[in-house]
Amino acid sequence: MEKKSLEVGVVDDDHEVWVHDSSVDHRGRSPSCATTGSWKAAMFIILIEFSERLSYFGIATSLMIYLTKVLQEELKVAAKNANYWMSVTTLMPLLGGFLADGYLGRFSTVVYSTAVYLLGLTVLATAQLAPGLRPDHSPRLHEALFFAGIYLVSVGTGGHKPALESFGADQFDEAHAAERVQKMSFFNWWNCALCSGVLLGVTAIVYAQERVGWGAATVVLAAVMAASLAVFLAGRRSYRYRVPEGSPLTPLLQVLVTAFRKRRLPLLADADELYEVRSPQSGNKRLLCHTYQLRFLDRAAIVEPGAGEEAFGPWWLATVTQVEETKLVLAMVPIWVCTLPFGMAVAQVSTFFIKQGSVMDRRLGPHFELPPASIFALSALAMIATVAAYDKALVPYLRRATGGERGISILRRVGIGMAFAIAGMGVAAAVERRRLLSAASAAARPPSVLWLVPQFALMGVADGFALVGLQEYFYEQVPDGMRSLGIGLYLSVIGAGSFLSSLVITAADRASSRGGRASWFAKDLNHSRLDLFYWLLACIGAVNLAFYALVATKCSYKQTVRAGRVGDDKSAAAGDDVECAAGFVAA
Repeated sequence: MEKKSLEVGVVDDDHEVWVHDSSVDHRGRSPSCATTGSWKAAMFIILIEFSERLSYFGIATSLMIYLTKVLQEELKVAAKNANYWMSVTTLMPLLGGFLADGYLGRFSTVVYSTAVYLLGLTVLATAQLAPGLRPDHSPRLHEALFFAGIYLVSVGTGGHKPALESFGADQFDEAHAAERVQKMSFFNWWNCALCSGVLLGVTAIVYAQERVGWGAATVVLAAVMAASLAVFLAGRRSYRYRVPEGSPLTPLLQVLVTAFRKRRLPLLADADELYEVRSPQSGNKRLLCHTYQLRFLDRAAIVEPGAGEEAFGPWWLATVTQVEETKLVLAMVPIWVCTLPFGMAVAQVSTFFIKQGSVMDRRLGPHFELPPASIFALSALAMIATVAAYDKALVPYLRRATGGERGISILRRVGIGMAFAIAGMGVAAAVERRRLLSAASAAARPPSVLWLVPQFALMGVADGFALVGLQEYFYEQVPDGMRSLGIGLYLSVIGAGSFLSSLVITAADRASSRGGRASWFAKDLNHSRLDLFYWLLACIGAVNLAFYALVATKCSYKQTVRAGRVGDDKSAAAGDDVECAAGFVAA
């Protein structure tokens, strides 16, 4: 069903002059559509994301090599340290997103966190370049400074990633038809730029690390980051800003407390009798439609008959919008849990996949040998190709077929990515088994590193579906005031998955080495059994995918109230914001 009418006060989308959300320009005024936001602002933001991913993957993809060759750590110890670092790096955005949404603002958080990031790169470069701090001279001090540097990078990433991505998406007004469609493409092209940074990081930077030196490569990363920060600051006049309004978790807590206090009240048969604020004081905040999930929370929006003025306080009465926002956050918990096995699979790409490549034949022609960490470029290329094909070919076709703006629902896109990750683990196990059989023969040459192309490509396709889908889901479905925290939740999937991967490695190591047997994770990769570990992850992923499909079918998407607009069933099926008619008790 075609949407017949437009938002109140807007005659035609082409004639919109002002942004209709709660954002402001750099002077604190209502932003102009012509001079702020959209792609003209997003390009500044995408550039600094490119430089951050260049730096992060220049470190992350070489970390296993550095830990085992420079710091001389055993394989299982290096894998645990790499996973712990990735866990911290991808869990820190939960704190960074909370501070950005509630107190610092997204723009300020990006600036402060980039400064911390630069400090970490400076510490790393100092440890790698200063003669008295090198590992052959002061191994303990070098190791301490090295870990201090990479964990400062973790702290910087913790604020940078959630604030920057949500700040970029904030540049598109959802009440503006053209910008709403552009926003759906934003996450796809954001990830293309991200992967371009990854691609350069795992090729040019890794090559510089091997041929020029670790310290020189780190100096290049710091210089690029500093230059991108200057460009980001230069675009400040074109940005749209969101003013922080305090802890984004407080309204959710108020709903839970209020619902508990009113737990003995009967639920209302007519949802239109629930309380909602529709006065001008509510500003441009979007109102949400009532849903019939988690109905026990509806009691928080019941106005008690004969109640005094104190019964309208924030800890005694909540609006329908607050209740629905709380429902959305609670509904994310099972989705978040179901994506953890996918995070475990992703963790292998920058750890064991790279280590596999280091013991294979990496010669490409008579005069060039591929650096082990550069193999990660295969995954980045596959993700770029997937995202581009999805945005330019698949989505237009699915829009015509389904009538929805997204084509397919966000959670269905995530599920497709999870299936590709399971296939990637299975292929990785088969390739590793073949490599082990080749290594067992003394006369046989190591197989070519090109055998790793299928598993890297499958994981890149998985990222193109699942990671981009998770970004959209956790950004779009959280309350508007906690979208940086929503990006933090998406990133925490990878962090928690890396942490769980470390626990599984520890458990599998103990179980496989009982009774004097050889561990799956020996110091020499040729005496390890990574193939069995990959099969274990594939089995965990397959069981989890069935559970995820069950959970995803029960989830509903955010439904917004807009005057005079009624959404259609196709939009709901595709995971778009559904618009409904308002009929609540008004303040």
